[in-house]
Amino acid sequence: MLATSERIELLDYAEQLAQMVLESDIVEQYQICLYKMQNNKETQEKINRFVNLKELYEEVQRFGKYHPDYKMVMSQIREYKREMDLDPNVAEFKLAENDLQSLLDEISMLVGGAVSKQIKVPSGNPFFDTGSHGSGCGGGGSCSCSA
Repeated sequence: MLATSERIELLDYAEQLAQMVLESDIVEQYQICLYKMQNNKETQEKINRFVNLKELYEEVQRFGKYHPDYKMVMSQIREYKREMDLDPNVAEFKLAENDLQSLLDEISMLVGGAVSKQIKVPSGNPFFDTGSHGSGCGGGGSCSCSA
């Protein structure tokens, strides 16, 4: 019975932490940027043009340079991606998305590290990938195995 009440208490704390994240300035900025990106006609045209060409790009990739439209599609996909990435709404959204991901990575590292330095915590940020984090058995980590 004790384990069940402890588990419920931990889940309550996790919900409180999630609520704190949702109420943070970082999430607010992310949501504002997402809204601006999704509701700007020019931005959406750039995104849709890139997504539509991406389907043709995937078809061309199957045949490689032997596809008759290879050079044209490869050139256009780079051009459309650049236009999309340089759009102010997309760029602002990507920055907000990275800030939010960094916050979530930091929280994961703190929680995992508080339990044990050997806990594997997934992180897309190499800044957080240090020494024993993320390298237990199979990674040649602290247990010194290489299997």
